[in-house]
Parts: sequence; structure tokens; C-alpha cells
Amino acid sequence: MAQHNAFYAQSGGVTAVINASACGVIEACREAPEHIGKVYAGRNGIIGALTEDLIDVSQESDETIAALRHTPGGAFGSCRYKLKDIDTHRAQYERLIEVFKAHDIRYFFYNGGGDSADTCLKVSQLSEKMGYPLTAIHVPKTVDNDLPITDCSPGFGSVAKYIATSTLEASLDIASMCATSTKVFVLEVMGRHAGWIAAAGGLAGQGEGEPPHVIIFPEIAFDREAVMARVEYCVREYGYCVMVVSEGARYEDGTFLADAGNTDAFGHRQLGGVAPTVAGMVKQDLGYKYHWAVADYLQRAARHLASKTDVEQAYAVGREAVALALAGKNSMMPAIRRLSPSPYQWDVISAPLAKIANRETFMPRDFISENGFGITQACRDHLSPLIQGEDFPPFKNGLPVVAKPRLEKVDKRLPEFTL
Repeated sequence: MAQHNAFYAQSGGVTAVINASACGVIEACREAPEHIGKVYAGRNGIIGALTEDLIDVSQESDETIAALRHTPGGAFGSCRYKLKDIDTHRAQYERLIEVFKAHDIRYFFYNGGGDSADTCLKVSQLSEKMGYPLTAIHVPKTVDNDLPITDCSPGFGSVAKYIATSTLEASLDIASMCATSTKVFVLEVMGRHAGWIAAAGGLAGQGEGEPPHVIIFPEIAFDREAVMARVEYCVREYGYCVMVVSEGARYEDGTFLADAGNTDAFGHRQLGGVAPTVAGMVKQDLGYKYHWAVADYLQRAARHLASKTDVEQAYAVGREAVALALAGKNSMMPAIRRLSPSPYQWDVISAPLAKIANRETFMPRDFISENGFGITQACRDHLSPLIQGEDFPPFKNGLPVVAKPRLEKVDKRLPEFTL
């Protein structure tokens, strides 16, 4: 097999461990010099490929690449940019192939969620139609944990650990002050359609009366009267109420509680402000003093509290992506398979992109308590292994040490392209 170059890009919202996958991809490529020459990265994801704004990762030291494993964010820049259908936007896909041809790129590794899987699949299909030999592998990543086939999505375990920990710690604060101060605390977490992150908050409590007392899932229609009745009951019985609310909370008709009225680059409704919305209901209906918080980017950037399991899985799928490519696999994704629930054991298998692209996995109903406000033991058993273990980054002067790649630009060989 002749030597050719590889291209890696990051897409969508980043995670605490997406760079661990980058580390896995790059290190595995460097271990196969007979097949892979240089590794290029797209600056700001797929946009970097379209605009031929490439980074020569081969210029980065082994130490810098290794440090990616404990660095949050997207080291090479990510983006929310979804390629449209091939028929009406064929020029964009052809541009990708032109850039790959110009730089002898035969391996395409795209690190992202469901939309990224769709892009990877389409690029693979078009390259075949155009007669250009390109191996396209999707590297899974999403804090939403909604990718099909894989046992979990890399990035989720660390968010789950952060939210469970934050819920526990904030609950102790509220419990300390509830006699004379705040009665209700509302924590807003990510999760547009799937309530996995909200469910993780449920790991903070072990039994009846332990917070969180109310979890609002996207999968359960929001009933204001029922929710307020539950809040009132908890304050009366326990002295306070801690709520974890998914940003994707919605009414029976599908309307989001916090619809901002516009869409993002992927065509998704932009959300924000469900915590103050719910807190306002508490104030209006019950009159309780409240506080609310939005975990926002903190939940997906908290590498200092990353799950060791999550770090190891993110790194493993990066390495396996390269193994699949070198084995001649195409339009595939390395997926995590649960071999044993207790002790938790897993390995990595391959899954076809045709069964992953643009599909979502939601919370099973039997993972949500009968009243719709908590998690079941089955859910707890499923989620608990994913937050296990600590993988602290090195610290210097009291702060985490992060990778600082050089990001050397690659000379352009093609005319400019307008997005």
C-alpha cells in the first residue's frame, strides 16, 4: 500500500475529551508511516477543508500531541456547518475532493455527532462516484449521548460526571440555607432532544428525598401543573427542592419551553433560558425564593473533572478509526460495545454510517421513573459506569496544563472558494 496523507477535522460543540480522540487519531497515523505520510487538520472543522485552510499536524511535537489527551476544547477549531444535500450543493462536495486531491489526502477522519456522520457518509459516496479513492471514517463525539449503536458517545461520560457532581454540591448549599433562604434551585443542562445529561444529575441522589427532586426530560411532555405540584410537595416534605432541567424541555405539542425563535447552522431550533423560565413559574405559582444556574459551556469544558472511562474511550475510538481505515473499511464508525455491566467492560467495534447518520437515541421510558421526574435503577446501573475514575490533567501554578499546538498553515494550491 502506497503512502498518502490523512485529514482530520472536529465538528459541532466540543467536549472535554474530543482532543483525546484527536490524540488517538494522530498517534495511530504516526505509527503507520508506510501508509500515512502527513496528517493535516481542518482549521475550524470542515470549513478548513472547503477553504483549503489546512494545518500541518506533522509539525507538532509528540509531546504536544500527547498533551491533547488532557486538553479540553477543540485544538484545531470546530464549527457548526452542515453540508447540504449533494444534488443541490454538489459544488461543495466536489470542492472537498479537489482539496483532497491537491494535497494527496486519501484518509478522511471526521470527529463529531450525527450531522457529522451524515457529512462523512456523503463525502464517501461522492468520492466513489467521482472515482477518487478516499477512505472516510467517522469518529464519534457528542455530549448529548444520542448516537445509535454505540453504548455511549465519547464526551458524555465527562459531562455526566460534572453534572452529577455539580448537582450534589449545589444541593448541599441549598439544604444548608433553605430554612431562611432559597427553597428551590434550578440547574439547566444541555440536551436538545435526549435527556441523558439531565438523567446524569439523578446520579447525585440515591433514594427518596435525596436531590435532585425533579428532573425535566425532553422525552416527557412538560405539564406545568404537575411540575409545580411536585415542587410544592418536595419543599413541604424536605424543606427545599433541587431541579435539573434539560434545555430541550417541551410541552405536549412539541414547543420548547425556551425556544429562542431562530435556528443554528445545523437547522436546529436555538434554545436558551429554560432555567429562568421554570424558576419564574415557581415564583409565580408558588412564591418560593429561588436560584437558577446554567451549566452551559462549563459542563462540556470541565476536563479537570473528566471521567477516566470517557477519556479512555475517546482515545480508543480515535485509534480504532485509523485501524479501520488501514484495514480498507469505508463509511464506518468505531462504536463502543458494552461487554459486561458489572464490572463494566467494553471494546470497540465497527458500525456502518448508513445506520448512524441523522439518527438519535433517546432515553428509554424504563430509564425514567413512573412519575416522570426521576431515574430508575436500570438507568442508574447504565449510567454509573460511564462516570467512573478520575483522569486529572497535570497542574502548574494551580492551573491545568493544556496543549498549545503551533497550528502551522499549509500552503494553498487551489483558487479561493466562497462558502
